[in-house]
Amino acid sequence: MELLASIMKNLPDAISLGLVWGIMAIGVYITFKVLDIADMTVDGTFALGGCMVAATVAAGWNPVLSSLLAILCGMVAGFVTGILHTKLKIPAILAGILTMLSLYSVNLMILGGKSNIGMSQFGEQSVETIPDKIAALFGISAKVTNVSIGLILAIVIIMGLYWFFGTEQGCLIRATGINEAMVKAQGGNTDSMKIVGLIIANGFVALSGALVAQIQRYGDVGMGTGTIVIGLASIIIGEVIFGTKGSFKIRIASVFFGSIIYRVIIAVVLLLGFNPNNLKLLTAVLVIAALSVPVVREHISEKKRINANMKKYEEVDTNVGA
Repeated sequence: MELLASIMKNLPDAISLGLVWGIMAIGVYITFKVLDIADMTVDGTFALGGCMVAATVAAGWNPVLSSLLAILCGMVAGFVTGILHTKLKIPAILAGILTMLSLYSVNLMILGGKSNIGMSQFGEQSVETIPDKIAALFGISAKVTNVSIGLILAIVIIMGLYWFFGTEQGCLIRATGINEAMVKAQGGNTDSMKIVGLIIANGFVALSGALVAQIQRYGDVGMGTGTIVIGLASIIIGEVIFGTKGSFKIRIASVFFGSIIYRVIIAVVLLLGFNPNNLKLLTAVLVIAALSVPVVREHISEKKRINANMKKYEEVDTNVGA
């Protein structure tokens, strides 16, 4: 009962973090599922968003402007990766790694050479984040504020992406990921579609990093380590639960649900006494387990089909023998 009470107490925090990290997972979904590119840039872009917001808010900037600047910086990072891949013909995964490595130095410069910076660096009275503003405006608690922000953003992003990927350009981006040769044959510019997709994806990742930094009230150059794996875990968990046959809107929503479930699992295992230093290992195990589910399902279904066919043949043999 005590464990259940602890889980319920920490559930709002897990949900709010799941929704905010879900924005990052959406960015990974656009590159990994829509464009069919394993974009490693996101590890650096997530930290870029967090470091940019931490440094500017600590210096007294408006948190909304800081977040918009973080999104812009993330989009620039995606643009750089897109140029390296499409114009310089560097393989996508290597282009992402090169940008990610560059961003580590950029993030250090943003933080003034420090590995991390708290938003109260220049005085607690100067610090005011987006959750703080909303909580003060409506007079609600921090937990309710964080969940509300995440939920509103999730709905806006789901509806916005559903609309965008239904437009001509959005359809071209989706078609580029499905069959690039066909798009080229129809006269489409696949290079431009890849660049646009990478820009949008990394903008979302930077926004997620910016919000996470505001919730935890500090930015760190290493906060993006393993981001792509966490994003993939959210996507795969969502697909295992909701399947891959639904509409595009449902598949986008499943990413957020997968991210929430991932965060709830992490919260539960930490309450059970799991060593936080082993969370990366746990994430890898979760991804492996989630990837194995479709294979196991297919194996079970195939076995059932074989048994059904054998039973049918046995019945035919029995009738012929009679």
